[in-house]
Amino acid sequence: MPLFKEELRSFIRSMLDEDIGRGDITTLATIPADATLKAEMNARETMVIAGIDIAEKIIHTVDPAIKVEIMAQDGIEVTAGNVIMTLDGNARNILTAERSALNLLQHLSGIATLTKTYVKEIEHTQCRLLDTRKTIPTYRKLAKYASKMGGAMNHRMRLDDGILIKDNHIASVGSVKAAVIAAKNYGSDASTIGITVECDTLDQALDAVNAGADRLLLDNMTNDMLSEAVTKYKGKVKLEASGGVTLETIKSIAETGVDYISVGRITQSAPAVDIGLDYKV
Repeated sequence: MPLFKEELRSFIRSMLDEDIGRGDITTLATIPADATLKAEMNARETMVIAGIDIAEKIIHTVDPAIKVEIMAQDGIEVTAGNVIMTLDGNARNILTAERSALNLLQHLSGIATLTKTYVKEIEHTQCRLLDTRKTIPTYRKLAKYASKMGGAMNHRMRLDDGILIKDNHIASVGSVKAAVIAAKNYGSDASTIGITVECDTLDQALDAVNAGADRLLLDNMTNDMLSEAVTKYKGKVKLEASGGVTLETIKSIAETGVDYISVGRITQSAPAVDIGLDYKV
């Protein structure tokens, strides 16, 4: 589970408050209080599941008595027509919980599904796909959990998770060397978590290696530049390619020999997958 118990409880309560407001007046007006129904959540396209246990907890927050059976676990790829969850219980409560549970499951499964598509393009190499901090605010833990379900490797969760010296840091202090020295002198964190330097050019990469960086983020470099960096520095420092990576380009980037490729769009731009809740007579 990507959230701690209290985090999850607060998140679900907030989600339900947002959707339900003072009450589901359409359901209250049209559905008898004692009516029951059975329903299935169905995949309407091929997808990787992420968030199924949270969807169940959303439903049980509305009504603990609803019988829920999970048919597909997180990280599993299913095809169109697969049943991923069944529900049986009070009709009003199932209808009230439906949208919040589906929204969460569709969004997280969308991230996992897009991530898996990228992972498949590079699985013949030793390169690993990384996610980034490009996430919807307050959804970071969930988004990174979903990308992990799709096969990515989680990168920095927060700014305190790693030292990443970027172009603006370098511009502010005057040079790559000055930035790395300052990071090394900051405290014990530098030696524990390592120092990554964003490099736009091979000259910056050389400066970073000479200054003692542990990892190079090779930003928007051509494949020829990446290959040269691999030839010169692989084994000395970890090499991460980033910047404008697409499904059409990730394979050739991975084949240069870099250790990692980070892709912001897997958490920033993943479309929701199509999951339907179909009622059984």
